[in-house]
Amino acid sequence: MLESGQDIAQELADAVLDYAQRPEDGVVLVVVHTGGGRGKAGKALPAALRKAGAEITECAKITKPAEREAFVRNEVRRAGGRIDPAGVAALIDAVGSDLRELASAAAQLVADSGGTVDQQAVRRYHRGRADVTGFAVAERAVAGDRAAALESMRWAMQIGVPHVLVADALADAVRTIARVSAAGRGNPNQLAGELGMPPWKVRKAQGQARGWTSAGLAEAMGIVARVNAEVKGAAADPSYALERAVLDLVSVREKN
Repeated sequence: MLESGQDIAQELADAVLDYAQRPEDGVVLVVVHTGGGRGKAGKALPAALRKAGAEITECAKITKPAEREAFVRNEVRRAGGRIDPAGVAALIDAVGSDLRELASAAAQLVADSGGTVDQQAVRRYHRGRADVTGFAVAERAVAGDRAAALESMRWAMQIGVPHVLVADALADAVRTIARVSAAGRGNPNQLAGELGMPPWKVRKAQGQARGWTSAGLAEAMGIVARVNAEVKGAAADPSYALERAVLDLVSVREKN
């Protein structure tokens, strides 16, 4: 596999094109190209390969949450299984946004679960990861579950989840609740389009918002901004900074 084809030098491009015209039996050359290119050779490579008879597979960049969810559903379907919306959300929370990891996890879950993938299946087979991601810590913190949030956070630190990921998840959770709360009550499917979020995320945030006031959310925004700076170098002990942020979020929710 030749990666970063867009940055290829002319000499190597000539060698690749020469091979494409006379490939060896049983050998497949895969060239990964972003579609752009800094130099003349890189920009011209896709068209030249197509002219040489190469098969071109165009892969649009996935940027929207709905596209990532569709990718997961398609990967599960391709592996011979089926997955419900809650399972899709849990898998993305557990694995992250890396498409290769999502595809691998989807195939493994289909094989392990007998074909039916739901939230429980994801948590069962990814318990060491799904239950201790920053998203899980954040979800429990904004729900006001002090004990569960601290337990998840300490376990996440113990197994090596980066501090910055937990801080980012806390910030995302607070911002999401604030945005959904400001949008007012409404149909999650309609609000999803306006807010640029998947419906399940809007629906979850609507439930979480019931425990928050506008003043509380404003204070929470300050807390997550503070801890974000602390885990990136402003604090001597990032683990303590995260623990303090979790406790502060729970306290703000309780008093408001």
